[in-house]
Amino acid sequence: MTTPRPETLAKLTPVLTKRWLSPDAWRIGTYEQLDGYAALRKALKAHPDDLIQLIKDSGLRGRGGAGFPTGLKWGFIPQGDGKPHYLVVNADEGEPGTCKDLPLMTHDPHALVEGVIIASYAIRAARAYIYIRGEAVHAARRLRNAVQEAYDKGYLGRNILRSGYDLELVVHSGAGAYICGEETALLDSLEGFRGQPRLRPPFPATHGLYASPTVVNNVGTIASVPPIVLGGADWWKSMGTEKSSGPMIYSLSGRVANPGQYECSMGVTLRELLELAGGMQPGHNLRFWTPGGSSTPLLAAEHLDVPLDFEGVAAAGSILGTTATQIFSDQDCPVYATYRWLEFYHHESCGKCTPCREGNYWMVRVYRRILAGQGTHEDLDTLLDTCDNILGRSFCGLGDGATSSVTSSLQYFKQDYLDYIEGRTAPKLSDKQLVGAH
Repeated sequence: MTTPRPETLAKLTPVLTKRWLSPDAWRIGTYEQLDGYAALRKALKAHPDDLIQLIKDSGLRGRGGAGFPTGLKWGFIPQGDGKPHYLVVNADEGEPGTCKDLPLMTHDPHALVEGVIIASYAIRAARAYIYIRGEAVHAARRLRNAVQEAYDKGYLGRNILRSGYDLELVVHSGAGAYICGEETALLDSLEGFRGQPRLRPPFPATHGLYASPTVVNNVGTIASVPPIVLGGADWWKSMGTEKSSGPMIYSLSGRVANPGQYECSMGVTLRELLELAGGMQPGHNLRFWTPGGSSTPLLAAEHLDVPLDFEGVAAAGSILGTTATQIFSDQDCPVYATYRWLEFYHHESCGKCTPCREGNYWMVRVYRRILAGQGTHEDLDTLLDTCDNILGRSFCGLGDGATSSVTSSLQYFKQDYLDYIEGRTAPKLSDKQLVGAH
């Protein structure tokens, strides 16, 4: 167990997590005592366009994985078009290793509710939806209770705080499909259709929910809005880096002494995060890790000092994604880890496009063959060729994400594959698990 140095502790910047340990933090009384709904009062006195400009000035980027500038996305909504506008919050968190939105909604649901009201006011939306993953029963219960509390206090409904602004907010539980984390598949699901991605263009900004202008943002993105309204753009930019402003919740899991959520200024390194988390578990040495969940290319021990912001991780050949840092040691097998992730993507593929539907199906079978000790050198070429036919050719990002761990594990750990193929590593799968793998 390591003790963090003072300069490393200074990297901790609790903004979204600052209320999590407060007694009954999920109740409106506690929230109001700790700056709750003060930002809403301030926002309702401002012009909606000024709020959009504030979010632009802050440099806030989407916390759902893509990192698109939030203010720019809000500004895409056409005004004066005579159509209803919608805000949809993507709370369908379901990627392996990703676990920052669910604790946020469980411990501090009013932060999201207040962010929804301010964002809806800014884009002139009279109706908003929070689409939450169906399995997240406890978080959904907390969220629905928070919404009801907000209605009872006059923060939602008609004539909010006597401002003349009306907003209805609906919490909708999905059926647990990972594909519904893709924004257009989420919109289809919300409309009552099967969750499958739409062809773009047109984009949700003009043809979103019910073919009307729609903003789709992640939970962490919307929950960041009240602190920005209260603290200002310069305060927000004082944390993080020039192009990746503000704090971020990093979810550490795996072979660490103290896994959990660590909210730090963007640009923190894995070395510093491990220091905050008490180091690796005894007897384990870092070997590989994901910077942003299972859909991001693996990084190795050599990347310990890569700045964990959008630009730093991209320069290292990966993606910041959902900042789900899964930590693996020298006692873990990158081939087997990749196989398990690939099984997930194969299972969760909606089947709409051929590259993702067929490519993941066959790659799972190739991995089973390799892990059963029956692989060939040609299998490695087959995997890379299949990835090449999925990446950039699938209908949405699910297919692209599925290839990430395959190509990156072959880049850094090809010898592990060869050890299975050439018999130096004992098979991990039995013949019974090889059904349909040939």
